[in-house]
Amino acid sequence: MTTLRLILGDQLNPAHSWFVEPDATVHYVMMEVRQETDYVLHHAQKIIAIFAAMRRFADGLREAGHRVHYLKIDDTANEHSVPANLDALIASQGIDRFEYQAPDEWRLDHQLDAYAKALPIATQMVDSEHFFTGRHETKQFFDTHGKGQWLMERFYRHMRTQHGVLMETEHRPAGGQWNYDHDNRRAWHGEPPPPEDPRPVHDHSKLWRDIVAAGVNSFGNPQAARIRWPLDRAEALQHLARFIEEALPNFGAWQDAMSTHEPRLFHSQLSFALNTKMLNPREVVEAAEEAYRAHRAELPSVEGFIRQIIGWREYIRGVYWAQMPRYASKNVFRHKRALPQWFWSGDTRMRCLKHAVGQSLEEAHAHHIQRLMIIGNFALLAGLSVPEVCAWYLGVYIDAFEWVELPNTLGMSQFADGGLMASKPYVSSAAYIDRMSDYCKGCAYDRKRRNGEDACPFNALYWDFLARNEATLGRNHRLTMIYKQLSRMPDEERAAIATKARALKANLDSL
Repeated sequence: MTTLRLILGDQLNPAHSWFVEPDATVHYVMMEVRQETDYVLHHAQKIIAIFAAMRRFADGLREAGHRVHYLKIDDTANEHSVPANLDALIASQGIDRFEYQAPDEWRLDHQLDAYAKALPIATQMVDSEHFFTGRHETKQFFDTHGKGQWLMERFYRHMRTQHGVLMETEHRPAGGQWNYDHDNRRAWHGEPPPPEDPRPVHDHSKLWRDIVAAGVNSFGNPQAARIRWPLDRAEALQHLARFIEEALPNFGAWQDAMSTHEPRLFHSQLSFALNTKMLNPREVVEAAEEAYRAHRAELPSVEGFIRQIIGWREYIRGVYWAQMPRYASKNVFRHKRALPQWFWSGDTRMRCLKHAVGQSLEEAHAHHIQRLMIIGNFALLAGLSVPEVCAWYLGVYIDAFEWVELPNTLGMSQFADGGLMASKPYVSSAAYIDRMSDYCKGCAYDRKRRNGEDACPFNALYWDFLARNEATLGRNHRLTMIYKQLSRMPDEERAAIATKARALKANLDSL
């Protein structure tokens, strides 16, 4: 029996049980297809990095003795459709059995499930052997223990207990408390200096020319001659080791900070390697916990980092598989305003957005607070189209795959699911941005003003958003103090804010 096994571009795990021993009867197939480059407009660096990592992975499999069929973007035999390319290989190689690892995106899972069911040969979907939890395990947990109410903190404590992560006893967390979030909210003023960027530099000018010649559309700066992301497991492990040693000790204190001088600060930037499965989340969590046990990093930093992986990452995947496909169409506020043109250029006078959007376009990356509290905050306050915002996030960030992007953007950032994933909208006025960054210094807008030509747009948009949605959000216990403040605002000031907000939203391109 001859078997064909499909490897997707985010399944670059050389430790998968598929690859334990070479087998002459097993063929592997990897493909660079327009189906995947074109379903959303992607950042150029994202396309380059994924293709380059796929090619390295294929080379590694060949060196290990496996049989690999690799279809490049410009191969004449490439049909640019996953099913069409599979059909051609099954016919040409006399394949008797088809296998594939469980896709992480609903659209691919749906496509491959239908394809496999229609094949006249034996088929099997196997686990990707990557996540702590199964697709539907999170929903099962909340159905059993939460009466259907989803709270990440409850799930996070369950995961810590179940997997024995940062625990002193079976039920007591290290340090006596579960969450050190309140210790991890310092603004960064230049002390201590962050480590040098440990990412390798790769020249992929030839690959980029091939991508362009194949007619693939993209946006953002390709920087093809200096792609700075790990492209195989060895590089990813080196990057992890340097993060644990040099940046993790300071990660916690400044994980929410933003600076025009240091876009990376102490963030790991391991998400691309994790989401393409070069790294396993277990080994990342273990490395961070070992740093704590060995007194090389303090508990607040380690707990905050581990919470992002064993907590948020697994939780949002659970939200995704419990809610898809209907989740993608949720839009509780009915926001539909088109994205301003500066989402594609960074050309805005708002210094915070000029930096956060500009960095995203330049590097295909921004850390989670820039994504949530600068870009996402503005998008929600301005009433930007939820599908357009989600498509932009999915396309622009190098680590964005729909299972992780959609709940983070639609649910946490835009609150478009009405609170299914997050317990409150993540919105703020300029005060928060000024407190956590240096963005407001030198900005064309006055961070302290709500009205007037030079008033920061965030201020009027923030109070207008709360006022317009008071009927629903006013009952949210996490917003009680904010709505008390709004209730004390004079009627004439509220009217002036509403007028200012309408003018801002009518002229977003000129901000």
